[in-house]
Amino acid sequence: MNSPITLKTTVSQLQGVGSVYQKKLEKLHVDTVEDLLLYLPRTWEDFSKITEIAKVRPPGTYCIQGNIWSIGNKRSVRRRMSITEAIIADKTGTMKAVWFNQPFLIKNMKQGDEILLAGRVENEYGKILMKSPAYEKKSDEQTHLGKIVPTYKETDGLSSRWLRYQITKLVKIIYSFKEYLPADVIKNQSLISYSAMIRQLHFPDNSYQLEKAIDRLNFDEMFLLQVAVQNQRKTLDKNRAISVQFNEELSKEFVKSLGFTLTTAQKKSIWEIIKDLEKPTPMNRLLEGDVGSGKTVVSAMATLMVARNGFQTVFLAPTEILAKQHYESLKKMLEPFGVRVALLTGKKALLPSVIPAPPSVIPAEAGIQSSLKEENVKSKKSVEAEVLKQAKEGEIQVLVGTHAVLKEDIDFWSLAFVIVDEQHRFGVGQRAKLRQKSGSDGTMPHFLSMSATPIPRTLTLSVYGDLDISVIDEMPPGRKKVATFVIPPEKKEDSYEFIRQTVKKGRQVFVICPLIDDSENMELRSVTAEYERLSRMVFTDLKIAMIHGKMRPEEKERIMSDFATGKTNILVSTSLVEVGVDVPNATIMIIEGADRFGLAQLHQFRGRVGRGKYQSYCFLFTDNQSETVQKRLDAITKTNDGFKIAEKDLEIRGPGEVLGERQHGLPDIKTQNLMNVELIKRTKTEAKNFLKKNEVNDFPLLAEKISKYDGVANLE
Repeated sequence: MNSPITLKTTVSQLQGVGSVYQKKLEKLHVDTVEDLLLYLPRTWEDFSKITEIAKVRPPGTYCIQGNIWSIGNKRSVRRRMSITEAIIADKTGTMKAVWFNQPFLIKNMKQGDEILLAGRVENEYGKILMKSPAYEKKSDEQTHLGKIVPTYKETDGLSSRWLRYQITKLVKIIYSFKEYLPADVIKNQSLISYSAMIRQLHFPDNSYQLEKAIDRLNFDEMFLLQVAVQNQRKTLDKNRAISVQFNEELSKEFVKSLGFTLTTAQKKSIWEIIKDLEKPTPMNRLLEGDVGSGKTVVSAMATLMVARNGFQTVFLAPTEILAKQHYESLKKMLEPFGVRVALLTGKKALLPSVIPAPPSVIPAEAGIQSSLKEENVKSKKSVEAEVLKQAKEGEIQVLVGTHAVLKEDIDFWSLAFVIVDEQHRFGVGQRAKLRQKSGSDGTMPHFLSMSATPIPRTLTLSVYGDLDISVIDEMPPGRKKVATFVIPPEKKEDSYEFIRQTVKKGRQVFVICPLIDDSENMELRSVTAEYERLSRMVFTDLKIAMIHGKMRPEEKERIMSDFATGKTNILVSTSLVEVGVDVPNATIMIIEGADRFGLAQLHQFRGRVGRGKYQSYCFLFTDNQSETVQKRLDAITKTNDGFKIAEKDLEIRGPGEVLGERQHGLPDIKTQNLMNVELIKRTKTEAKNFLKKNEVNDFPLLAEKISKYDGVANLE
């Protein structure tokens, strides 16, 4: 090409690319020279050490240098393949190299050529032999051998060798990359420059320079993440929130009304939340704890304090079933104190069932009206309209709902507190809408996220930045551990008999069907087939029901009600049952195709049983007998500690899977970085120091880089 090559030059304009390779590069999201240079290696092989042939000791991998004594092709009749054989000699000896089905090699390598070969050397009939080695002619500028060589993630017809050849021609362009890290950060951390990092990653001068480049790469990744989340927190702290005052006497009355003793972890979490609510800046806290650890009680007490101060709370759940369950739980705990709780989902609206509390209990200036208008409300639409009206006028103090609460036409009299259960199931945009539901005085509501999926410590230090975290890491007294077993195909019948005997004793069973793929149709087919099989072939004498996402809400509610009241023995379900189902009499959880789920999700399913006084069991059914699968599933049988399981899940599956990549907008952060506590602490400290003295927008290139982390920054 005639025009000079720049970072913005399209790869199709590069010599040797053309339309065919352009399409292959598009699969790797490489469109420009800049994209190509930022397509960084995934690993490196050190071929810088040249071994003399006489010192080669098979088996092992070596790089040798010598001259071609002879080279030629022959045909293997027995194996029906072409074999290229070459004899290579250096001053210490000779050895044979062979390649299979690559007859064109004799055009690239001639007798007398000085070449380098790298690959595995074996001993065959007393002679050393190198099979299918990488090769390159000796020159002043080696690209593939005789040095530390990068290896890239490849696609069909696009090899690391081809990528190295193309990138080598662009060395000078690398210096066009502008530095985006502040000079102080580079100096404090002894980092090499951005352009030097890119050059050393593609063309390492030596192992030390490669280490420096990898250090800069890892530092950048975590520093950008830390700046993004901490800058979000810095911005949030500039907002005002309603200060909610703590009422000690009321808290004692509430705890007394529960009928059970709070755990130490629950008490600590409540106090942390209360202290946040008292501040004039918005709370930004995550409450995490295993299924059944008592998060709802903690949030209910905080909600009571908000209501007593005369303000409103929104409690958001990801599913209709979970929203209805929270509604019933909050009504039971809060109505005795005169708190009016309503429900609003896409399919149902329910008005408070108690009259407003007198002014002596809840201040009249809060806008709570002294009487409830008696209306003969019949249709769901008219009930919804009344819910909206009462929310706007302040008569409703707690509104529980699904994403329906995010509708733009919902206004609140004075919204002070937002609680989101299973917050990872809501997208960034949905959570942002919740933040905007502020009162007329322009304040931002306090925000509490709840999660029953324990989050690894390293993720709380990194992805969640400066988000305040309360952890309920103990279960209520008396809870028995769920005995968990991996069941191979040959043991299935034995487990079925155990299940039958357990049901005859009056207990109930969950059956979770495997998540085949993202298709609702495939998931429906899976649960329907399992329901039919169990009904007709296995448990013909038991009452079995089926539930899945495509059913109408009323039908799902009826089925869950029948199961909760004991009318049904076995409930076959999709992962719909993962959250929000509380049936103390259910003591067995069967998970079909357990290898298809992550460990954290399996732990969530298991948490649906063991909620009563009976010993409970979890059976992990799988036909996959691979060592990797068995080792992974074995990990969950050895512990009921959700935090240990979460760490293992992160190690195995990576952050995108653990956190839910679609919801979080999580960039492709390397798992090892998210598990590197020292790196996280290092970048977190540097990010804090930087933000104390600077505004991100004063560094346009840095601001542009962290923009891709905006989804993560909105996690809190």
